[in-house]
Amino acid sequence: MKIVWSPTAISDLASIREFIAQDNPAAAGRVANRVKESVNHLSNFPQSGRVGRVPEMREVVIPGTSYIAAYIIQGDEVRVAAVLHGRQRWPERF
Repeated sequence: MKIVWSPTAISDLASIREFIAQDNPAAAGRVANRVKESVNHLSNFPQSGRVGRVPEMREVVIPGTSYIAAYIIQGDEVRVAAVLHGRQRWPERF
């Protein structure tokens, strides 16, 4: 399956990286890479994420971090809607 990142998800990842880099640039790179690796894993195993808290969405927990990628499967695409902190308030819809 093809991975498609929404502009919001791209912005989320950039913001996460910038925030972490203020204290630890190396850790920021590691977290960003873990997010990308976990999302890329969905291309082969799109159902591996859990049922999401937002209707019709799924979530993949990013190992070793506090982040979750929200996504939807549409046809032959995995569409990443957002990357959020697990304690962050989630929108009702994406």
